[in-house]
Amino acid sequence: MAVQINPSILSADFARLADEAKAVEGADWLHVDVMDNHFVPNLTLGVPVVESLARATDTPLDCHLMIEAPDRWAPQYVEAGAGSVTFHVEAAAAPVRLAREIRAKGARASMALRPATPIEPYEDLLPELDMLLIMTVEPGFGGQAFLDIMLPKIRRTRELIKKHGLELWLQVDGGVAASTIEQCADAGADVFVAGSAVYGASDPAEAVRALRNQAEAATGKASWACDH
Repeated sequence: MAVQINPSILSADFARLADEAKAVEGADWLHVDVMDNHFVPNLTLGVPVVESLARATDTPLDCHLMIEAPDRWAPQYVEAGAGSVTFHVEAAAAPVRLAREIRAKGARASMALRPATPIEPYEDLLPELDMLLIMTVEPGFGGQAFLDIMLPKIRRTRELIKKHGLELWLQVDGGVAASTIEQCADAGADVFVAGSAVYGASDPAEAVRALRNQAEAATGKASWACDH
């Protein structure tokens, strides 16, 4: 599977989002963190900003909803222009129905797990999804240190994907940088959200290329990819 790098605009300059999107045009997706100050203790942006950003960039938007009641709000982000919408299973009332609604509206459906949420209870839901997001920090703030205790969870998730023969993307988000991306790729991730590591660099586009090169090299040597 192809490595994908998704810069997170949580680490970008919110006053210059269109320019910040252009600065990473070599990226696969632009990761948009939506926080409501309820599900997580931070408040970021909502539907109007996503609509504006979708008009300002050709890079598809990967919206990560760290909000309560995603069953109510997620479809609006598809309508706003998101190509992929991620909801947290801890907040969703009916995750299967929500994933099907997101797909029916024309976007990729993704489900996120906080660090303390195990993957095993949701094995039967995996065929309903296009991507699964393993949080490698507690959601809510950028710039946190990577939780390496999540690596076994990434490995177990990759094993479940392989067990069911699914073409499911496995995304990691939180503390992904030059020092951690190879570990994530080796464990089974193929989609990498990077905020500070991209927008904190002097050349964000070059940072995206460097991270991609690292992840591709690690994936090429990973046992899960060789068996695929």
